[in-house]
This record gives sequence, structure tokens and C-alpha cells, in this order.
Amino acid sequence: MEPSSSNTGFIQQQPVINNQFYDDVSYQRVARLFLPSDILDKITPDATQIGQEVLSQQVFDWVTDAEHNQPYLRGNGRDSFGKPKSELVVGEGWRKLQDYGFKKGVVALNYDTDHGPYTRLVQFLRCHLWEASCANTLCPAAMQDGAARLLQHHLFTSAAKKLSPIEREVFQNAYSHLTSRDPTKTWTSGQWMTERTGGSDVSQTETVATYDPFPSSAPVPLASQSESVPLGPWSISGFKWFSSATDSHMTILLARTHPSKGVSAFFAPMRRHNPSLVSHTGESGNGTELNGITIQRLKHKFGTQSLPTAELELKGMRGWLIGEEGKGIQEISTILNITRVHTTVSSMGYLGRSLGIARSFALVRLVGMGKGKRIALSSHPLHMRTLANMTTDYHGMMLLTFYTIHALGLDERSLTSNQAATKVPTPPKELVQPLLRVLSSLHKSYVCETTVPLVYGCMEALGGVGYMQNVESEHLNISRLFRDCCVGSIWEGTTDVLASDTLRALKHPLSGKQSVQALDWLILSSKNAGLVEEWQVLKNKIDMGKQEELLPEARGLVFRIAEIIISVLYLVDAEADPGVEIEAMCARFMEKKGFSVYEAPGKRARERGLKLDQAIVYGAGKDLAQGAKL
Repeated sequence: MEPSSSNTGFIQQQPVINNQFYDDVSYQRVARLFLPSDILDKITPDATQIGQEVLSQQVFDWVTDAEHNQPYLRGNGRDSFGKPKSELVVGEGWRKLQDYGFKKGVVALNYDTDHGPYTRLVQFLRCHLWEASCANTLCPAAMQDGAARLLQHHLFTSAAKKLSPIEREVFQNAYSHLTSRDPTKTWTSGQWMTERTGGSDVSQTETVATYDPFPSSAPVPLASQSESVPLGPWSISGFKWFSSATDSHMTILLARTHPSKGVSAFFAPMRRHNPSLVSHTGESGNGTELNGITIQRLKHKFGTQSLPTAELELKGMRGWLIGEEGKGIQEISTILNITRVHTTVSSMGYLGRSLGIARSFALVRLVGMGKGKRIALSSHPLHMRTLANMTTDYHGMMLLTFYTIHALGLDERSLTSNQAATKVPTPPKELVQPLLRVLSSLHKSYVCETTVPLVYGCMEALGGVGYMQNVESEHLNISRLFRDCCVGSIWEGTTDVLASDTLRALKHPLSGKQSVQALDWLILSSKNAGLVEEWQVLKNKIDMGKQEELLPEARGLVFRIAEIIISVLYLVDAEADPGVEIEAMCARFMEKKGFSVYEAPGKRARERGLKLDQAIVYGAGKDLAQGAKL
């Protein structure tokens, strides 16, 4: 016998993480189910390239740098002589990752490319691949996307008639920056809602906006000298408790204009031109400063540590009113529809990558089975059953997430007669918005909460190595993904807040019946008696109960509706592209959730065994490095 040492003896072979575009069976099924074949063929080369590039050593080096060199305030917010100076510093890794996302058009694609109602699906399929490697740069990108959509509405719909020529110029300039792919021109955006009085509840907002136009006798101060963009006529002051895109170029924020009116929405640039500023070299005339903003302090968080999140004090910040006074909630809801989808896709991206790492580890890790026998984890019956069950939950949430994106795409671009339809249930035009109103809150409430223990399960699947930070092998760093994914069920509305919001949508005196009708249409389309019966019970409960009486049960109610919708979509997927693996996953999910499976796919779906579990985890017909050919 030879003793081991730090460099001799057994050293575990490193897992190889494969391109998720091909390696993730659920991703492939979702792409085939939701996209017409011609669009899928068209986007495959680009998506394949992204899937490969996000696993490159260069990208992981940027991730490590962004995590290690975290944002900070230079001089703790003051210069050498004590003068306040809110200068935020971010690392090179963060900047490089942002630039990569800009060049790939993670936001711009939805605005400069036309795949009809499938454009959003294409965008988020690409984002899914990028999420786990972007070190949270998709957070400011999400708000960038939401702000672009809001400005697009005001620039290119009937709302544009209400804009003055100067407002149109200002909004168009911002929109052009938000939708650019050029890193030297692209803007990200903040979304400042949260104050000390509440997060999602903005009714007690203490930020105040005063209409205070500049005197007509003098030139209007500029936000940017090079672009001659004027500052807005509103002066905004207050305190924002969380800003998760502190390095952004602009923001959409909420403020009060009058005690008797609700909150209003405003656009404001982060910086303004100040010709009187003198640089340390004595130059003057071209200086910029923060637009009435003081970065009070940066937040220290459990996860998303590469992301600069701050407390901000506003004093005389200059901005432009968006829409009508008192209608800020209506305006910000346009952004929330987008950012909530981004948050859910991030949760799915973290889980998809974590499962990919767990799959790869199982191929190279040997374990004892007694009497000297050793096998790969990929051939261990219990481990494969565990990963198969996790994969089944993952695929169900992928179906719910991308069905919500399907509805979002239909809301933005209607399906025309010359565009190919898919086998996914497509609601009548009049039900698209009512359905999206429910799904927007429901899918995030369910998915982001459910994802957290599953990502933890992937971390556990690697044993002690999974619990390590693994910065020396960043591609295996599930602990980072776990910390980051935990925020999904908190920001953009906690699980309970969104469950309450879903209930509010279903009980709304004007639009609630349409939302219920939209769910009715979707679930009845399955023609599955068990699911329809389950839905009828919930529907009667919603119809008969008062909102305040149903509120304590809102989480359970919403989760049950989500499980019914997932089951409906599982049946659609199994019918569209049948196979023993998807049929087994469908039956197992429905059985686990207590639904009758007698109308689910046939008896072969009840088959249980190692080979079936391996096929669910790795896909049918795959050669496993240490296992048998399926």
C-alpha cells in the first residue's frame, strides 16, 4: 500500500460542462414546442454559439473577477478633503460581462429583430443560456428591457400624441440607447420603487416631485452636452432604499406630485452636464456629475454580490413625467411584466446550469455499492431517481415560464395568418391580456420559490465539493448560483406579494372575470377530466369567496393553479413530441401533485427503473461515460 499525499493518490477527474443548448433535454423540448421549426432552425447557430461562449474560460474569469472585485464607493463617498463625491467603482469583469451581453443583444434583440410573436421566446431562450454565467449583469438588463418597452409604448402608439416635441426627443434618445448593441452607446436602467415604507407596496412613497421648469430666459441645462439632451422640468427629492442598478445610465422612478393623487412615474438621467466642474488637471467645460443623487451606501447582500445595490438620496433630481400624474402604478406595471419574466428566467437559468453540473459530475464520480463493487453515480439507482425527479420539476417550470413568455409575445405582437402556429395553446386575442395579467404574477410566485430547494439539491448532489465556493473551478460553482437564485423569490415581489396580486387579478371587479375566463379556456383545452374537475373546484372557490376571506389561502390557491397549468402543458408537450421519457415525466408530475393520471399517457409512462431515470436525466440514447447505453 502507498500512502496518499497532497499531489499523489486519487484525485477526482473534473466534470466537463457541456453546451446547454444541446445537453439540456428540457431546453431542447421547450424550443421545439414553442417555436416554429423555421424560426428554430434560423436561431440555432447563434444560440449554439452563445451556449458555447458562456462556458469559456474567459467568461468564467470575468465572473470570478466580478465576484472578487465587488463594487465600492471611492473614498467611502468623499474626496481627500472631505467633499462628498459619490463615485461608484465596478470591476473589469462586471464591465466585460455587461459588454458581452450588449453585443449579443440580450435586450436589443426584442427591438431590432422581428420573429413576430415568437421574438420574446427567442430572446429569453438566449438569456436562459447566459443567466448562470452573467454574474447578475442581466439584472440591470431586465430593467433596461422594461424601460425600453415602456418608452416604446409612449413613442410608437396612440400615447405618442400626448408628447411634446421635446419630450419625444428626450424619450427617443433614451430608447435608442436602451435598444443599442454597441457597448459604447448602450444604456441600462434603474427601476426605483422601494423605499423604507415598503417594497412592492408603494402607496406610502415619500419621494416628492415638484413641477419647476427652468426659466425661459436662460438656456435649459443639459443632461448630455454631446447629445444636447435637456434636463426635465420636474425636481424630484426623496430617499430610495434599494437601487439594484446603481451603475445605470438612467432610471424610471416613482414619486408623488400631490397629496390627493397617486404616485407618478418619471424618467431621469443618472448624470447631468456641469460646465463649471474642473478636473484634477485643470480642464473645465466638459464635466458631468450625478443628477441630484447621493449614493448613501452600498448594500451588503447574501447573494448577487457583484451587483451594485445602493441606498440613494435624491435632492433636486431633474426628470420627465411619463404618462399622467397619479398613474405611476399603471406605467410601472409595463416594466414589471418584463422584469418578472427576467427574474423567473434567471431562476430557470440557475437551475438549468446546476442540473448540468450535477449531470456531468455523476458521469465521472464513482461510488461503492458493497462487496468491492464501484459504479458511476450516473448508474446509481437512487441518485438517478433523485435527479430524474428534479428534472421533472425543472421541465414543468420551464413549460410554465415559457408559456408566460408566449403570452407576453402575443401581447406585444399578434399572430398573423401568414405566420406558422405551434401546438402550444394560443388564446383568442381578447384573452391574451387577461391571461398575461394572471400569469405575470403567478409564474414568478411559483417558479422562483420552487427553484431554491432544487438548486440546493444540485449543490448537495456534488457532496462537500458542492458546498465550496469553487472559485478555482468557477464552472462548478453551484454555491454562487444558489446564493444568487435565492433573491428571485424576494425582488420584483415576494412569493406572498405575488400570490396576493394574482388573487387580486382574479377578483378584480372589472377585469377579474376575464382573467378567470382565460384560465378556464386554457385548462379546458386539455380535455383532461381530472384537471378540469380540480380547476372547477378552485374556480367556484374564487367566484364565491370574498378577496379578504381567500387571502390567507392565496399562496396555496395560486400554487395549485400553477400545478394545474403545468400539468396541462405537460400533456401538450407529451402529445406534440411523444416518447417514454416525457410521458413518464408527465405521469410522475401529475401523480406527485395528486392529480388523476388515468388520462395521462399510457401504461409505459408508469414504468420505473434505472434506464428510464437515466433517459429522463440525460436524454434517450445517450452513451454514459461510466454507464450502459440506454
